[in-house]
Amino acid sequence: MKDILFFTTPEKAELLNLYKQLIRSAGESIPKKDIRKLRQYLLQAVESDSLPRDNFGINPIIKNLQTSLIVSEEIGMKGSCLTGIMLHEITKNKRLTLEQVKSEFGDDVASIIKGLVKTNELYAKSPAIESENFRNLLLSFAEDMRVILIMIADRVNLMRQIKDTENEDDRLRVANEAAYLYAPLAHKLGLYKLKSELEDLSLKYTRRDTYYFIKDKLNETKASRDKYIAAFIDPIKKKIEADGLKFDIKGRTKSIHSIWNKIQKQKTSFEGIYDLFAIRIIIDADEDKEKHECWQVYSIVTDMYQPNPKRLRDWLSIPKSNGYESLHITVMGPEGKWVEVQIRTRRMDEIAERGLAAHWRYKGIRGETGLDEWLTSVREALENPENDSMKVMDQFKMDLYADEVFVFTPKGDLFKLAKGATVLDFAFHIHSKLGCKCIGAKVNGKNAQLKHVLNSGDQVEITTSNTQSPKQDWLNIVTTSKARTKIRQALKEMASSHHDFAKETLERKFKNRKIEYDEAVMMRLIKRQGFKTVTDFYQAIATGTLDVNDVLDK
Repeated sequence: MKDILFFTTPEKAELLNLYKQLIRSAGESIPKKDIRKLRQYLLQAVESDSLPRDNFGINPIIKNLQTSLIVSEEIGMKGSCLTGIMLHEITKNKRLTLEQVKSEFGDDVASIIKGLVKTNELYAKSPAIESENFRNLLLSFAEDMRVILIMIADRVNLMRQIKDTENEDDRLRVANEAAYLYAPLAHKLGLYKLKSELEDLSLKYTRRDTYYFIKDKLNETKASRDKYIAAFIDPIKKKIEADGLKFDIKGRTKSIHSIWNKIQKQKTSFEGIYDLFAIRIIIDADEDKEKHECWQVYSIVTDMYQPNPKRLRDWLSIPKSNGYESLHITVMGPEGKWVEVQIRTRRMDEIAERGLAAHWRYKGIRGETGLDEWLTSVREALENPENDSMKVMDQFKMDLYADEVFVFTPKGDLFKLAKGATVLDFAFHIHSKLGCKCIGAKVNGKNAQLKHVLNSGDQVEITTSNTQSPKQDWLNIVTTSKARTKIRQALKEMASSHHDFAKETLERKFKNRKIEYDEAVMMRLIKRQGFKTVTDFYQAIATGTLDVNDVLDK
């Protein structure tokens, strides 16, 4: 780039370094001609001085290069995503139109830029979103999964850059939002590494003393912890090697935020937290032998150390909806200490570290993970104007962190639902029609009510009745946003058909008695009868609580 005041001297050096790294990382995913055009547009924008710095004084081009590197290296998305990140600022500032982007870089890049510009406009006034804008933000997210991934990377980047800022108020708002919105999103999309970083940095900026207290404690106990991990690992290593498996084994300390969470939850001191670290065993296995070799390692570990059967987590047989696969066990190690051991293959580990993008790369498709379904339900909930924005936001957050339960139909089909889901949630999960006619279920052969909460492994057969119809109080029974949206829709449709049916009946009776139907007189009567709305009045006629003949007499 030319020697322009747009970059400070340190920024010029960083610019060159980041640019080289990104070109190397993007590889063949961006055509050479696109890189040339990209540079040309950026240069023009710099010369015209049309790219403003943000609240923290961060250079927009440097920031976008950093975000692109996170997207490429730590999430594993290349090509259009990187081009979109680098061009969205110019498009937002009207130096480039979406039509130009489409014709020069293709539809895919334009789609990403459209999503990024939309979300960026919401942040235009402030570095954190105000509550009434959450709906719009989530709606922009729900249009393209890649936009969410880029925004998470962008937030991670921002959190890394603002450690020395003097703008304390904005840093606090950005940090709170990172913990409130972006960390749960990263968790849902399987980006566990970035999720931990967002949580740790958020804690560092919002509760500085707590953060450094735990950090110092971890440093103090590091030597003894390393010694313990080495002693724990050694015999396992020898046995797995003897079995001829290729593997890596490492101990990793839990994140500062998760330790703080445990201290809060267990109402204990730092010393009272027993599982400060986890051991991870990563096997190099062919895809057809993955499960077999993971269980082989499981039996080696549990032969050596006493397992806690209550703490077995088997995400091998049934992966999480974000594609996460792993086997977690807690065993009694030397000196009577409990140790968590995670067993997975190299492929599973990459999906665990990089989430969705890695899952797509292995599967080659997108719709398998249950995430598309989740996004669709988010979209439906948000697009229904009757839903209260903040309620949707809270439900959305619950959905993000919700652990899953796995239930079976009598035929053996498997369904994933959020923890706490009821029989009624399950019915609506399968189909709206089934939900609307549901009167209960047989759960593991026994009769269960609509509000019965399901557990993993339950076999559920929904029972229906043609006379059943949705009730207002069903909204208190269901826990998933998908069911809630569908019930509201059904209630609305019912009210409207009741209204039409009652009005028709009334007008027919008027005709039969040769009375003229007068709208104004009718309105007065409805008010005098004590009905707040016309809809309530017609509802009362439709359900028979108000006799049409009484209305005519009056």
